[in-house]
Amino acid sequence: MCPKTQPRRRGLAIAVWALVTALVVAAGLIGVVLWQHSYDMHEQRVSIRHGGHTLNGVLATPKDGRERHGLVVYVHGDGPVDATHDDGYKPLWEANAKAGYASLSWDKPGVAGAPGDWLDQSMDDRADEASAAIAWARARQDIDGERIGLWGASQAGWVLPKVAAKTPVSFVIAVSPAINWLQQSRYNLLAELRADGASPARTKAEIAKSDTTRRLLARRATFEEYVEAMRGDADGMTAGRWGFISRNYTADATQDLRTLRGVPVLLTLAGHDVNVDTADTERVYRKVLDAGGALKVMRYPDATHSLLKQSIEHSDAKTTLTALFSPRSLFADGFLDDQRQFLNDLGRGGNAAP
Repeated sequence: MCPKTQPRRRGLAIAVWALVTALVVAAGLIGVVLWQHSYDMHEQRVSIRHGGHTLNGVLATPKDGRERHGLVVYVHGDGPVDATHDDGYKPLWEANAKAGYASLSWDKPGVAGAPGDWLDQSMDDRADEASAAIAWARARQDIDGERIGLWGASQAGWVLPKVAAKTPVSFVIAVSPAINWLQQSRYNLLAELRADGASPARTKAEIAKSDTTRRLLARRATFEEYVEAMRGDADGMTAGRWGFISRNYTADATQDLRTLRGVPVLLTLAGHDVNVDTADTERVYRKVLDAGGALKVMRYPDATHSLLKQSIEHSDAKTTLTALFSPRSLFADGFLDDQRQFLNDLGRGGNAAP
């Protein structure tokens, strides 16, 4: 045997074993991902007629063998959100299923092929949409019409009480909701400037720009007038977005919240929320709803506006890896269990907070 062939064969063997090892590891990682993204519930696509068009939805139901279930109807926050929120809702739906509740959500108009454009909607339009979904659900044999409630995040805070004014709901879960659009916008601006370490000069300039925008909104200025006032720099603003803001910037949940008196409400607040002034939100919710004894407030000190762990959300790499390999771990500790427990307590009358 030629001496030179032995190193070659050893090198080939090492390469083969390295390849085999890599394939085994890859298969294992794929297996972990598939397992972590396998949720203990049934999912089905559904179609809901509303206003002459169709809402493209997903209904997730428990695998507990029961013929009828309560239902959590999901009301999205801001932005082009699809029915599953890019699968981000699924850990929540699984928690609901463990409590014996189904979950219903749908693509926003214009998202994932759905007809319409969500930027054309007002908060009342969004409430009408959710009310239609509840009416659709109540007509189903597998849904207990007496146990239908709402889950809504962020911008949904202006929609949830409007839905309750249109149709009875048996509970509400409000996640990081705001009270007043303009106050929330100013809070968000200042919080982000502080987080960026903005100089006093930059802070003053940004506040002046915000004040100009408010004056334009107050006099119902067109998008073209906005661009002109900004000296041609729209800074990401589009005509559609300007129209959406113009329709909704006067939103204030204070008065509408009275429709939730006596309804079990879980208010969920984050400790690192730069979008919403959680202290103001809690103050108003307590002022309007505490008298009925049905408000429960849960705070998560290490969470962001989305109720994700701050340590994860502030790193794109951590967010991606956690979403792949452990999506339930994205959320603040206790958040999923607390959602499930709130639903469990509804049947035992244990929803009121101290």
